[in-house]
Amino acid sequence: MISLISPSEVKAPTSIAIGSFDGLHEGHRRLIQTVVKNSQYTPTIASFWPHPREVLFGETRLRLDLPEEKLPLLENLGIEQLVLIPFDKELSKLSANRFLKDVLFNQLQTKSISVGENFRFGYKRQGDINTIKESIKNHDIELNIVSLLEDQYGRISSSRVRELLLNCDLENAKKLLQRPYNFSGKVVKGKGLGKEIGFPTANLEIDGRKFLPGEGVYAAWATTKKFNVKIPSVMNLGSQPTIDPLSPSTVEVHLIDQNINLYDLRLTIQPIKKIRSQIKFSNLSKLSNQIYKDKNIAKQIFNNIR
Repeated sequence: MISLISPSEVKAPTSIAIGSFDGLHEGHRRLIQTVVKNSQYTPTIASFWPHPREVLFGETRLRLDLPEEKLPLLENLGIEQLVLIPFDKELSKLSANRFLKDVLFNQLQTKSISVGENFRFGYKRQGDINTIKESIKNHDIELNIVSLLEDQYGRISSSRVRELLLNCDLENAKKLLQRPYNFSGKVVKGKGLGKEIGFPTANLEIDGRKFLPGEGVYAAWATTKKFNVKIPSVMNLGSQPTIDPLSPSTVEVHLIDQNINLYDLRLTIQPIKKIRSQIKFSNLSKLSNQIYKDKNIAKQIFNNIR
């Protein structure tokens, strides 16, 4: 299994690419191909953690893929190690040349660097591909510059994937990612109201750093390692306007025609299609009737897939 390691544990020398690689979309994959081709060196991805903008500007940066979620994806692409470089204000003051010398050349012992044509790094992002070209003149290091990838709608980027997910456009997000988007969480105890109205739900505790699609009710696949099957489900993502309109956003999953105790298990959710937006009902009976309709719509969606 691919390793998630610190710079001090790196297996060197390396063939390396640096970046967040959030989502590992088609553009990222093209860059990774140039890393893997240097088979005589350890194919490596290096990412900053936390995201530099979190440290420098206090921004919350939700990730399409958390580091541990990237491991199997990177392994399938031929990467052997994911190095997390701890980012703090001290590192942010490092000049571009110093970063290359101290981190890439000395610590990670890179022999091949792969970057996108718009790559920027170092203090106030003053370094670019020309900085790298100048720095490697006296070193036996290869530089691969990969052009940005575009389609008919513009540049393929993590930002576009986020926008599609926020707009509940799961199909086009899947095309850019070249895989279905999913997230997971531990099943925790809820209020039990779903069971009272005839639709028991698994309440998921999701890592707060994970990016989630736009709020609404979805048809979704639910899987867990214990059962190793994909279970058709209805997912509610968002607040609870009928039960508790002031409650924080939650993820609740109802397994269709299944009665399985999921408490304390880790459930992976793959949303397939948004059924509707959230609605505030005047009573629980009307909410129950709507969930019954949602379940039948979800069933039809899954029948069409099959």
